[in-house]
Amino acid sequence: MELKQQILLAEDDVNFGMMLKFFLETNNFQVTLCENGNVAVQVFKEKDFNLCILDVMMPYLDGFSVAEVITKSKKNAFFIFLTAKALKEDQIKGYKLGASDYLIKPFDPEILLLKIQVLLKSKEKEQNENTVFQIGNFRFDSEKRTLILKEKVEKLSPKASALLKLLCEKENEILSHEEALIKIWGNDDYFTKQSMNVFITKLRKQFSQDTAHKIEIENLHSKGFILKITKMET
Repeated sequence: MELKQQILLAEDDVNFGMMLKFFLETNNFQVTLCENGNVAVQVFKEKDFNLCILDVMMPYLDGFSVAEVITKSKKNAFFIFLTAKALKEDQIKGYKLGASDYLIKPFDPEILLLKIQVLLKSKEKEQNENTVFQIGNFRFDSEKRTLILKEKVEKLSPKASALLKLLCEKENEILSHEEALIKIWGNDDYFTKQSMNVFITKLRKQFSQDTAHKIEIENLHSKGFILKITKMET
């Protein structure tokens, strides 16, 4: 079953908040409604959200203050401001805080829905471009540290995942021993180099399971490694 995307909705107008929550949930989102800024901050700390929708004018903590708090704990947080205030200065402040959008009440919920869908699709594309790689028939997610072939999922160690991500980012180019060792292990002495070689050997063994592709991690003596992927002739 596909997991629903999580939205935090901070809105002190109970009737409007419930209406918006119901509308978004009928469009396949899971919505957590918070009645003020303090509650929103607490809930945000306890749960992972794909998007936050923040009313600007709320008791205890206004939407701007909530945004400042959540962006300190999660730099890439996505949020949309809702407000009855149409002042240019407020809109500028919202965007400077990193808002993805700013809607002035009253607004059509369908417009909000479209903005949410576009934003989350863009976010998913950006994340996939940065963290998901296709290696032959393998799908490698460096954020989740998973290497998937058909339905078989293997969980990689943090260092193995970091090493494979560097190789993927430099596919068909040399990844120097020094770069990999310094970035992942913090030094390039003899022992860390031997440790890296162990991870390379394990990755080679895993890639041998793809019979439709030749996936090589070639070792260039004293230089580094190159990831090469070629499709087998049938």
